[in-house]
Amino acid sequence: MKTKKLVMIPGPTPVVRSIQDQMGRETVAFGDPEFVKDFKELLDDLKNLFKCSGEVFVVAGSGTMGMEMAIANTTKKGDNVLVVSHGFFGDRFIELGKRKGLNVDIVSSEWGETVPVEKIREKLSRKNYTAMTVTHVDTSTGVCAPVAEIGEMMKDFPETIYIVDGVCATAAEPEYVDDMGIDILFTGTQKAFGVAPGLTMLWAGEKALQRRKSLGDIPEYFIDFEKWLPIMNDPSKYYATPAVNMVWALKESVRIIKEEGIEKRYERHKKNAEAMQAALESLGFKILAKECCRAVTLSNLIYPEGTDDAKFRSLLAEEGIMVAGGLAAYAGKMFRLGHMGNIDKHDLVSVIATIERALYRAGMPVELGKGVGVLQQNLMK
Repeated sequence: MKTKKLVMIPGPTPVVRSIQDQMGRETVAFGDPEFVKDFKELLDDLKNLFKCSGEVFVVAGSGTMGMEMAIANTTKKGDNVLVVSHGFFGDRFIELGKRKGLNVDIVSSEWGETVPVEKIREKLSRKNYTAMTVTHVDTSTGVCAPVAEIGEMMKDFPETIYIVDGVCATAAEPEYVDDMGIDILFTGTQKAFGVAPGLTMLWAGEKALQRRKSLGDIPEYFIDFEKWLPIMNDPSKYYATPAVNMVWALKESVRIIKEEGIEKRYERHKKNAEAMQAALESLGFKILAKECCRAVTLSNLIYPEGTDDAKFRSLLAEEGIMVAGGLAAYAGKMFRLGHMGNIDKHDLVSVIATIERALYRAGMPVELGKGVGVLQQNLMK
């Protein structure tokens, strides 16, 4: 009998049947009146859900394209940009900025910690920065940055565009564009939205939109706000072909989010994460991120002494549980486990039970049922 696969990496995440069904619909022309109506409703819902009075862009591409889109539309060659990095993916902004000819300064934390807000303030006070980037959740470390607190601090630096990478956070960690002083927020479909990879969503506040206008023509073409704005305002217009079935899939995801309630979705992710992390710690794993800044979307788990990374993950894969390896200095010492999107309690119990079996089969000391018991106790609180 074929083993069912459960994808528990930090993204893509499992896709529920109703979203799969939308991806499998008969494709229509992008100008089809019903599709245009659906696309417009989706855009309106995204602005309302994440409290953005500016614009939202839904464009075919990965989260990395969202990073480039954010930088391309708010900076020009020679501008100063501050990168606040909590790990591998925060560092991606460094190369991206340098390739555009920006003067990039970096303020970073030890892996597992966040950069203190006062340290960011101190850096901003020394120089005029055109933009600043912060990764809300860095999947290399499992750290969650205090984006709301940073946004409050940014009121003292009104000329700096505040860019938040929400790829592994949006729809799981609280994010509200206007309320948190965020100028640009971007994410992808494949993580907490529970949709297959393929679309980038980017919210731009009024300050970011005005910054784009002030730049005139920019070197970038496909990711230019000015090219996409007419389509986001009227999806019946054409610039580049939209990913029709992916738009439908995202619309179904948003329907699920609205039905659950965005605040309840945040609460569910927090409760599930705390339960999973307690269960995993009871089995001897150490969580890389400090307790004060742990993400709710994934856990980065340092192995008990003597665990063979390749063997352990291979045993999990044999039983259908797919997890990700550690990055950089933590390669071979840690695995990364996603727990976000539309997964349910049955999935969580299955994952912890399978981890227990994999530890047992790997010859590690484990009390079978202990992790599942801790998980259940925390889920029932």
